Amino acid sequence: MSFNIALSGVAAAQRDLDVTANNIANVNTVGFKESRAEFGDVYAASLLSGGRTKVGDGVLTQEVAQQFAQGSLQFTNTALDLAITGNGFFATVPGLESRDFSFTRAGQFKLDSDNFVVSSSGDNLVGFPVNTDGTSSSVALSTTVPVRIPDSSGSPQPTSEVDLRFNLPAGDPAKDVALFDRTDPLTYNAATSVTVYDSLGDSHIMTYYFIKDQAAVANEWLMVTTVDDQLVNMNDSNGAALAPGAATNVAGNGATQVSAARLTFSPGGEFLGLFSSDGLAPALPQANKLITDELGGTILANGAETTQQISIDFNFSVGTQTPEEPTQFASTFEVTSLEQNGLPVGRLTGIDIGSDGLVRATFSNGTSEPIVRVAMVRFSNEQGLTQQSNTQWKESLLSGEALAGEATTGTFGDINSSALEQANVNLTSELIDLIIAQRNFQANSRALEVNNTLNQTILNIR
Repeated sequence: MSFNIALSGVAAAQRDLDVTANNIANVNTVGFKESRAEFGDVYAASLLSGGRTKVGDGVLTQEVAQQFAQGSLQFTNTALDLAITGNGFFATVPGLESRDFSFTRAGQFKLDSDNFVVSSSGDNLVGFPVNTDGTSSSVALSTTVPVRIPDSSGSPQPTSEVDLRFNLPAGDPAKDVALFDRTDPLTYNAATSVTVYDSLGDSHIMTYYFIKDQAAVANEWLMVTTVDDQLVNMNDSNGAALAPGAATNVAGNGATQVSAARLTFSPGGEFLGLFSSDGLAPALPQANKLITDELGGTILANGAETTQQISIDFNFSVGTQTPEEPTQFASTFEVTSLEQNGLPVGRLTGIDIGSDGLVRATFSNGTSEPIVRVAMVRFSNEQGLTQQSNTQWKESLLSGEALAGEATTGTFGDINSSALEQANVNLTSELIDLIIAQRNFQANSRALEVNNTLNQTILNIR
């Protein structure tokens, strides 16, 4: 019997050595979780045996238990390197249509030839579909889809509004508006331009010309608008043609007539809005915004939407002058704000992954859009997971059913982009355990040797 007891000790020490060696071998494996050999004594006694004098039957390896303690983070420069701090696993599948889920803490993800996010072993990372506002439409594991980074361009946005703030020089000489010629700077006082975009993302130059009207009372200016050097008529904020007196037909080059907005200022340089042309019947301003006519196919000859109109916002408010309104002071012509809300076509410039797992694509036109949310999975008993190669685990009866959810919600941890979770192996402790396991092996081997010597002594009795 003593031989069997010593042999079980040798086997247990060997198993302990194997587990420790495996931990040490994977000290640089991302997402690796160390294991611990757990032993129990073997004791068997019959019904009528003397329990007080019974000797144990050796040792048995009960389990090689995985330890899911948090590993330290190593920060990288790659957005697709992901690390989990807290509870949870990434879910992966071996193929785009597969539902054979594996679970991992190793976040060394990259793009394959089709722009799908895959692990080092080639498995596809899965996530939850999201709405345009970034909210997940479902958090069930059955509804997850492989994460794919789009290779399409960012959608253009046609310009619908221009925000315009400026100061007109009060001391400038008045000019004859009938002589206005956009090609002759001597026929107008000031001009400024902004780039606007049509429905296809094509750019156009919208220019505003300011003329101090010599035929009107003081402090009245006309604003003439062109798009790609073509004169454009102006309407009020309701889209109707400007009322008589609120605009003047200005002759452009080629004798083309255009409806020009009349801007009126007070003697103190405050913006009073759009008044009648004689300046004697102010009533209320016609509008605080101006809207162009439909740009039409003459300007938008590239196939873009020809009904596009652009609103010009002067930020006018009745009462006290605000900093957002135009002014007419004794200073040089100065544009303090000239912004438009259109966007050209954008190309993909980067990927941003938030702590909640939301993957957002950013484009060169300044836009960004949510793509997918990286799925997180947890289990009632992590130590019950079935270990696979490539730092992956499978669901088992002991682990319980996989429960999917979003990072940062409930008991799920955070997702860290540009970071990797290192193995949770403490190399110092493992080396000490290695020495202890070696001593145990030597001691049990010595017990075998002693038992052999005793048997040899008995065999030599005459």
